[in-house]
Amino acid sequence: MFHIDFRNTLKLIKELDWKLLGIVFLIFSFGIVVLTSATHANATGNFMQIYKQIIGMILGIGLLFFILLIDYNFLGKYYKEIYVLSILLLAIVLIPGLGVSRGGARSWIHVGFDLQTSEIVKLTFIISYAKIVEMKKSKLNTLKGIIQVGFYSVPFLGLMISQPDLGGAIVFFCIIFAMLFVAGLNKKIILRGVIIVLILCPIFYLLMGAHQKQRIDAFLHPEDVNLKGNYQVMQSLISIGSGGITGKGLYNGSQNQEGFLPVQESDFVFAVIGEELGAIGMTAVILMFIFFLFRLLNVAKEAKDLYGALIVMGVVGMFAYQIIQNIGMTVALIPVTGVTLPFVSAGASSVLTSFANLGLVLNVCMRRKKINF
Repeated sequence: MFHIDFRNTLKLIKELDWKLLGIVFLIFSFGIVVLTSATHANATGNFMQIYKQIIGMILGIGLLFFILLIDYNFLGKYYKEIYVLSILLLAIVLIPGLGVSRGGARSWIHVGFDLQTSEIVKLTFIISYAKIVEMKKSKLNTLKGIIQVGFYSVPFLGLMISQPDLGGAIVFFCIIFAMLFVAGLNKKIILRGVIIVLILCPIFYLLMGAHQKQRIDAFLHPEDVNLKGNYQVMQSLISIGSGGITGKGLYNGSQNQEGFLPVQESDFVFAVIGEELGAIGMTAVILMFIFFLFRLLNVAKEAKDLYGALIVMGVVGMFAYQIIQNIGMTVALIPVTGVTLPFVSAGASSVLTSFANLGLVLNVCMRRKKINF
């Protein structure tokens, strides 16, 4: 029966990782300052995007504390129902008249506002898939066991690719890989899997949509500005290069302030940091994210059970990919995809779901010990 014990939850609050919470709020605060420049609010006086970002954070904190009230093991008991719900949320975007297309991907539904259901599913998928991996742990070093565990991920990967949202599919793959790695998947199997993926890359390319192929072509031919994505990357590199060591100063980035840098408030916000705060600013952001991931890994290490550790590692896989992808594409090391920088890029829904996933981690963290009340 569903029951929330407020008194016990309040007693468990002291077990939260306050260093983790502290670094998240430090990253978010840093992001707010950068966004006042990236959205040109400093020049126009229009702080609407900043207000939305803060509202997203407030709602996210509310959702975070709601998640803390429910023991993650209680959620694990309903992994089947959560698993089915997750598939339905991904499939609903394909319904004509309800699904909304953006940037070549049908990943949103319109419910008074546009909602990207895959953002919700990242959280629900982690809850359900972690329980499946825990149950199949003893069979992970057999071909049959791996096929069984992999089978449960097929609907999610298939639906993401069919939207098509290759970047989103990669996020789910990273979540799955992180869980299987912690569950004890044999390193030889991992190596063979990597080799197989590399061999199949040409086939994957042929199966991609036209806009996805364009992004790969652009990455392989960075000198051709006519290829989609290369103009953004070139402007990003100019922005970062012109920033030097110390940067041009907050609100003084010409590429940003004069509108040469596209999508500077979300996808290429790291370039704004590079231009206005220089290598020092970029290094500070990277170090904050490293500390953030380190604290997440520490929670996984101290989890009282495998299910808790798998939940946290799923969140680690998701955040690590988003951070590496966003920064990597900004400096031309990775093909461009619409992946935002967690807690920094503009987008209230992104901020809200990031705090919700943080709530899952803290849920495991605060229950890592057996406490006598």
